[in-house]
Amino acid sequence: MVICLKKRLSPYNKKKRIEELLLESDVAINGMIELELLGGARSENEYNRLKNRLEALYYVEADRPLWYLASKIAFDLKRKGMSIPYPDIVIAASALKEGAVLIHADSHFDLIAEHTDLKVESLVSLIMQE
Repeated sequence: MVICLKKRLSPYNKKKRIEELLLESDVAINGMIELELLGGARSENEYNRLKNRLEALYYVEADRPLWYLASKIAFDLKRKGMSIPYPDIVIAASALKEGAVLIHADSHFDLIAEHTDLKVESLVSLIMQE
């Protein structure tokens, strides 16, 4: 299973990579990813089209154990001197809960992966090439 986050990629690369993932993998999202994707839509048409596609994906529920896991990750990282945005921690906790690989374009996830069991596929280098 893969949790995919679209962030800071050019529109072409975002769409291309997400389409590849949808064709080759099981893809999962959570509410935070859905918020970032739908909140970033540029038009009502894009919003509705994207919403329809997202509804077909596996959805990771934010239950109490997920929130405890996220808070423990935040606590542990803070004790190591790292301040990671809470939305990123919730996304990482969702991937950990599902045993998923987190595909991302945000270096915060690489930092989380260095200090947890989070498995990541980073697209950060793809951004740097643009």
